[in-house]
Amino acid sequence: MPAGLIALALGGFGIGLTEFVIMGLLPEVAADFGVSEAAAGWLITGYALGVVVGALGLTAATTRLPRKRVLLGLLVLFVAGNTTSALAPSYEVMLAGRVVAALCHGAFFGIGAVVAASFVPAAKKAAAVAIMFTGLTAANVFGVPFGTFLGQQLGWRSTFWAITVIGVIAFVGVLALVPDDRGQHVPTRLRDELHAFRSGQVWLSLVVTVLGFGGMFGAFTYIAYTLTEVSGFASSAVPWLLVLFGLGLLVGNVLGGRFADRTIDTTLLVVLAGLVAVLVAFALTAQSRPATAVTVFLMGGFGFATVPGLQTRIMRYAAQAPSLASGANIAAFNLGNALGAWIGGVTITAGLGYTSPIWAGAVITALALIVMAAAATAARRTGREEQPAPQQPTAPHQLSTRGIS
Repeated sequence: MPAGLIALALGGFGIGLTEFVIMGLLPEVAADFGVSEAAAGWLITGYALGVVVGALGLTAATTRLPRKRVLLGLLVLFVAGNTTSALAPSYEVMLAGRVVAALCHGAFFGIGAVVAASFVPAAKKAAAVAIMFTGLTAANVFGVPFGTFLGQQLGWRSTFWAITVIGVIAFVGVLALVPDDRGQHVPTRLRDELHAFRSGQVWLSLVVTVLGFGGMFGAFTYIAYTLTEVSGFASSAVPWLLVLFGLGLLVGNVLGGRFADRTIDTTLLVVLAGLVAVLVAFALTAQSRPATAVTVFLMGGFGFATVPGLQTRIMRYAAQAPSLASGANIAAFNLGNALGAWIGGVTITAGLGYTSPIWAGAVITALALIVMAAAATAARRTGREEQPAPQQPTAPHQLSTRGIS
């Protein structure tokens, strides 16, 4: 395994921890600043909006810069944002720190995916992307429970200081382990990056990302209510069930990357169909605790198994200028999160019960499956279904702007 992948995964771990740990600390943060739960929720919403802005804006603004230098700059932004949150004297400053940290999220994963893919031969690109995203999944399995515990014991600010330290370590790791691409990087113009969006397959991939991830996240957003009000679990059991969900993310990410390296479109079709089936099974068996435990794990597994394939697919169809398209896909994941959470909330408000977000998620994911089937059919007709992108005759460890899809 290239050492640079470890550094990228560590950065992904810190970013994933920043995004998700706040959910377990909202009561402490709200009480400390004297704001309502709804106002504290903007620390999550504001972060998501910052991810979308950063994924598109910062990626577009840095297309002509060497990617290693950009990754280091993004980690500086990450450290600055979390330091601001840790020191925040007011809610407004805390929110600003969250937004600053979020700006690096989409661009880091978007550009980092391109860099990760450039470390390895074409047949292993999805697996390399999956390794980088392992940091994000590991944050859910190990980081969030520990960060929540740390914040509850030593104060929520201690968690953000710990995240800041992780950011510094990731900066050192990228500096030391990611090869310098200044002599090999061929700058791309913004016009060239935007040209990638003339591809219908790029747009279809983005739609699949929004719908596929939106379906899973719609069910996941309100899962605590489902687990306690429908399945009958005690609230103290919810964190452990979320760890089970996180383990599913970890397994799904690894297996999804391996199978996507064999055939991206077929893997995505199978995984999306599996996710629809799991969500339907979850909704039907939510009153059974053993069945719920199984479906929670499988929901995480099938849900995140889509990520390496979707990220690699969009890089394939934007092969000559993949950075902005890759960043746009990260933005699409977050748009899917917002869409799924909103639709799930609408179903609950309508009085349809706490399994209604799961049913809604199944419908949204089914739409993703339909779009993916259309995309795969169109790709077969044009003969590009499993065609690797053109590659330069460069050593696998070297960074390049070509041959990375």
